[in-house]
Amino acid sequence: MTTRKILALLVLCLLTAASAVAQGNRLANEANEAYRKGFYFNAIELYKKAYTVEKKAATKAELIFMVAESYRMIGDAPQAQVWYEKAIKAQFTDPVVYFWAGEMQKQQGKYADAIANYNKYKEKKSNDPRADAGIAACQNAQKWKDSPTRYAVDPEVLLNTPQWDFSPAFSDKKNETVVFTSSRPAATGDGADDITGDSFTDLFTSTRDRLGKWSEPVKLPLEINSEGNEGAPIFNSKRTIMYFTRCPNENKQVLGCDIWMSKKVGNNFSAPVMLKLKPDAGKEDSLNIGHPALTPEDDFLVFASNVPFPGNKGGRDLYKVALNKDGMPTGQPTNLGADINTAKDDLFPFVRFDGNLYYSTNGLAGMGGMDMFVAEKKADGMWTAPENLKSPLNSPGDDFAIVFDGENDRGFFTSNRAGGKGQDDIWRFNMPNLEFALQGNVYDKVTGMPIQGAKVSVLGTNGSNFSALTDENGGFSFIESGKDRYIKEETSYSILAEKEGYLVVKDQITTVGVKESTTFVKEYFLEPVLNTVIKLPQILYDVDQFFLRPEAKDSLEVLYTTLTDNPNITIELRSHTDARPTRKYKGGNKELSQLRAQSVVNYMIEKGIASDRMVPVGMGPDEPVIAMDVIKKMATTEEKEAAHQKNRRTDFKVLRTDYVPKEN
Repeated sequence: MTTRKILALLVLCLLTAASAVAQGNRLANEANEAYRKGFYFNAIELYKKAYTVEKKAATKAELIFMVAESYRMIGDAPQAQVWYEKAIKAQFTDPVVYFWAGEMQKQQGKYADAIANYNKYKEKKSNDPRADAGIAACQNAQKWKDSPTRYAVDPEVLLNTPQWDFSPAFSDKKNETVVFTSSRPAATGDGADDITGDSFTDLFTSTRDRLGKWSEPVKLPLEINSEGNEGAPIFNSKRTIMYFTRCPNENKQVLGCDIWMSKKVGNNFSAPVMLKLKPDAGKEDSLNIGHPALTPEDDFLVFASNVPFPGNKGGRDLYKVALNKDGMPTGQPTNLGADINTAKDDLFPFVRFDGNLYYSTNGLAGMGGMDMFVAEKKADGMWTAPENLKSPLNSPGDDFAIVFDGENDRGFFTSNRAGGKGQDDIWRFNMPNLEFALQGNVYDKVTGMPIQGAKVSVLGTNGSNFSALTDENGGFSFIESGKDRYIKEETSYSILAEKEGYLVVKDQITTVGVKESTTFVKEYFLEPVLNTVIKLPQILYDVDQFFLRPEAKDSLEVLYTTLTDNPNITIELRSHTDARPTRKYKGGNKELSQLRAQSVVNYMIEKGIASDRMVPVGMGPDEPVIAMDVIKKMATTEEKEAAHQKNRRTDFKVLRTDYVPKEN
């Protein structure tokens, strides 16, 4: 089903092609009249019968096209596409048939096929911007489908039937009871709706238990449900007043829709009264008002209408009108403006607790049929330009009538997408919690072997503090804590990996700003502390100089971090030179390397490291990485210089692991 059912449901869309069908064909005339009145279901059968008796090929093509148009008007995109394609084969002359064929394919998610038909239409009607708009919409829709938002959606199976079920509203303060629209067999009224061929719609109610199971839906009393169509309910914040749309059915005529109000006392509803919103309140057959919504303070009613109130943008627009303390409208309706309303149909408003406006439209680029949008509330009480809710809330089909469960990021909406029970179905949605985890392994940096029994501690900015010991494979994991998660959203964590006999390793992770569930995987390599020479990044000096160059200070950040992360160690800081003699120092390379080691110690003291934690030792050329006789055999000067540079280095050894800082 389509949203067109509910607003009468978007009646009397006159199409010039209908008048082109031969007037001499009695069945064609009856079909045209049914189409003009909005009785699309009847029109389909009449056009098909007219086709079987028509002789002229051109007129037969027109009749086929009108069958497609009628299917489109009741929201049956697959059948509409079939008949548009038949019209193309029958050589229907108006190239618009390619455009509508593309639109129907778009509503089924057949984006590549739709683009092909848009391009055919563009070739014949290059001045019509709708072709380029359709192509762009298909391209965007495919991107949204390939990269959906985090919302999860599922059909609300216990509320749905093979008929039309749509537009739920919460009717109790706990949001455990809903009132929704349905054309299921239990609905009031005999016969079938000439628009859709199905039963007229009524309002039903259902309550879910603590396990989330819905009770068998029960029809609201006859005071509410009439022989015509009722739908699209909304309740005030106290759940004492219900507004809904009623479209009467009298003498096989499509009559205008209006918003009605009923007061609720306990489980009983008062006889409803019609809100006098139309300029001349009555049953004008082409003017419709419906789809009520309320602002959080219950001081404004938002609704959809094709009544030509001031500011009308075309099609069905959204308006708002002030309500008095009794919930009745006062003053004139105000159009929500060009930021919200389009030249097409803007329907099914819902105002969330924060004042943001949700609604559906086919006048903005979307994924197929009606798409849902959100517009943020502005200081002046109006709303900003809307944003598409994208996939999976939107789909290639019609998506509309979203309602939120209080301040929670969950609720219901209506869709005729694949996966439901029938026509329009009620779907639930929620924003799943982001799930984060931390896992990894700890290894010996020298041997590369896993370390069993290493302690990995994690401290969060949210106050959490937890730890684990690594297993025989050096593995650790923080995934779940009972039903809870260790790693939370919007939190930063400090990580410490440690084991007796090794230098600790510190690390950090953060989930701040992370929008996807993530498992952080880490590998930590611990340095053995005793009898091990620990390398440092290259520390550069000028030739025959011992003072630190600026870039050398950057390299020493590793040493500084090691000493601060391991406050109980003392070290022997060793400076090495290459084997070439120095000309400046009487003590030779030994003296030069001692001065260089001392310059590092002095720099660490400036940064706050206690002097008694560091013993500077000048190693001179005694422990080369590359022996001098090997260097001499190298072919080029560049190779020899690189080898000498490797020998000029600074490293350290841990002397003790029981250092206790002095009080001062």
